[in-house]
This record gives sequence, C-alpha cells and structure tokens, in this order.
Amino acid sequence: MRRVHVVGAGLAGLAAALELAEAGTAEVHLHEATARAGGRCWSFHDVKLERLIDNGNHLVLSGNDAVLDHCRRIGTFDLLDIAPDAELPFHDLADGSEWTLRMPSGLAGLVRGGAALPPGLGLGAVLDLVRLLSAGPEATVADRVRRRGPAMDRLWHPLSLAVLNEPCDTGAAAPLAAVLRRTILKGGRACRPILMPHGLGPTLITPALRRLRDLGARVSWRAPLRGIDRTGDRATALVFDGGPVPLGPDDAVILAVPAAAAGRLLERPAPADGRPILNAHFRVPAEAVLQAPRLLGLLGGLAQWVFVRGDVVSVTVSAAEASSLGREAGVRLWAEVSRALGISGPPLAIRVLREPAATFAATPGSVARRLPMRTGLRNLLLAGDHVATPLPSTLEGALLSGRASARAVDSR
Repeated sequence: MRRVHVVGAGLAGLAAALELAEAGTAEVHLHEATARAGGRCWSFHDVKLERLIDNGNHLVLSGNDAVLDHCRRIGTFDLLDIAPDAELPFHDLADGSEWTLRMPSGLAGLVRGGAALPPGLGLGAVLDLVRLLSAGPEATVADRVRRRGPAMDRLWHPLSLAVLNEPCDTGAAAPLAAVLRRTILKGGRACRPILMPHGLGPTLITPALRRLRDLGARVSWRAPLRGIDRTGDRATALVFDGGPVPLGPDDAVILAVPAAAAGRLLERPAPADGRPILNAHFRVPAEAVLQAPRLLGLLGGLAQWVFVRGDVVSVTVSAAEASSLGREAGVRLWAEVSRALGISGPPLAIRVLREPAATFAATPGSVARRLPMRTGLRNLLLAGDHVATPLPSTLEGALLSGRASARAVDSR
C-alpha cells in the first residue's frame, strides 16, 4: 500500500490525516515539528489559574459545517454547547447600552420581525452588505461599506476584527464576504453560537489523535521538516533531522505547515504574518458569573469578545488593539470586563497570553500571495488556513483545506 506523509499536526494536518486514514487507501504517517498537536489551537493546564484554558478564543457558529463534521468524526459532537437561537448579546462600554443581535431562522421568522440589528442600523447596512458581497480581490472592507456611523461602529468593525483579525481599513473584503455567505446569508440556522466548554484540545485535537491511532496511523513528534528533495516534477525525499525519508513512486506528501514554513520549503512567496491577538483569562468567584452570558460582544473598549467558562472569564483583543497593550494589559482589560459583567472586586488570578502572529495578514495584498493547494510537484500538496481558499484564517478554513488536500491525493 502506498504511503502518504502529512507534515504538520495542526487542524489542517489532522483533518487531512483523518480523511486518508478513514478512507483506508494509504498508510498515513503524520509528522509534527513540536511535542504536541493542534498548531495554534490547543489547551493547557495553567498553574496560575489552576484551570484548563485555551491558548486563544474562537468564535464558532452553527454554519461552520466542517467544525461540526470534525467533531462528529472524532466523537466529540456532544461536547459542543450549541445555542438554541441565533443570538449574540453586546455591551457598549462607551455608554453602557446593551442589545442583542438576532437572526431569525428562515423567511417566516424574518417576516414576523424576528431579526434584531444593533441600534441605529437600517437599510444602509443592507446596502453595505450588498456592496461587500460583490467585492473584488483588491477591495478592503472599508472600500465597500460606509466609513462612518452606527453600522461601522457596531457591525462592520467588530465583524472585521473577529473574522479577519484586521480593521476595516486594511482587511480584505472578499474573505469576510465568504464567511458571511456561509453564515448570515443562510439565516439563523447557520448563526447559532457554538462554545466548547471542555476546551479546544479535548474537543478538537486529542480525540482526533486518538482516532488516528485507532485507524493505524503513525505519528512522529519533534520532527521538523528541513527540506524537500526533488527530481523533475516529483518530491523524492523528505529531509528531517534524523535523515531523509525516501518517497516511493506512489507515495504522496501533504504539507500542512505554517505559511512562512511552506514558502521557505517550496522557495515561493507566502502570505505575510498577521497582527497579534491577545487573550486574557481571569479566574473569578463562580457565583460572580452565574447570571453572565457565556458569550458577550464588547464595543467601545479594547476587548472585543468575552467568553465565560465555569469560573474563568476570557477576553479577546484582536489586531491593532492587541499591539497597543503592554504589561498593564490584565489590569486594563479587567476594568472593562468587570464593568460589562457587573463584577466587583479584583479577579482571583490573571493570565495574559499574546500570539504574535495568530493569523496570516488578511489584507488584499497578502491574500493575493496565498499559495495554491497544488504546488507544481505532482506528489506534494499544501494544506492549511493560509492556502488559497475563499475563507480567512479560521478553524473552518483549516479543516476544509485539510480535507480537500486529502481528497486530491486520493483522486490521483
């Protein structure tokens, strides 16, 4: 039986390996440069908080079909906390106002007035959406929507940061439009928030590794790929620290490594690193958040999203805002969180995590440099959220890319 080497055990690599292992058409060997799987999606026990936390927060909606299918495959669908309705509560720190963004399910709900938009939005926001959906590859979000007013402050700016990790002035419109087509344009059934109360690792990563081992896949840790030997239009060997691994005539490679590493290995330009994302985790008395929403959008401050999991409150700060925060990040963010949730007193413990390049840069110029899945080498394909797909750097994009590369290998 032929062998497929999957290099990189992030979500894209795991998805590719699972697709191949379940098909049973090849021996699967997964290589990971570090000592853990998950890439930029992982969980760990923090000694300061004395809790399991995620390295970052992810906003997942019920329209993220690849995420849902991944969980079904690895037996963790029941661990998902899927909201019964398509509702997102918001709190404006500037004036203390609160509202809920609500999407009805289907035309009947819309006719009954089931939709609820942020205050001040009307027909203009709908026209913005129409222009955004027709955006070309060179347009930014700000090129397609009105630059001032409630729609920018309460809809487009938060969406751009959440989806692209870029403000509207620099974020590419086309990837944002692709996400909206898969969620908002499908109505409430695709917009229900999904939380992972057990953590990203226990929900998405560890069970995937267990499933791969059950299927007979081989996994090698601390195995960074140093080079790719090639002859003509074929990769002939993968060069690891322990030496070259020859590739047979029917063997294939899926390169599911970060964008910069893929560009270096293939000697091609790749998307630039994106802006940082900062996540702050606060352990609080459990009774302080009993009535708090599990997910809350924030406006008018530094933080954009608040996630409540047990007695840990986590906040996300995207893009330029994350760059502006120094050592005082925890204090400043706690001031916002405590005000929004009505919590008095200091937190019991704080952990601040900063991911310097959490995503590739979702600017039009950088998006144009996304590498295609097919590399010019007949037996080597790329996978990852940075590969040229319609979606930006998201869990959904990574999973879809991994599966697509595995199916392309199987179709050879």
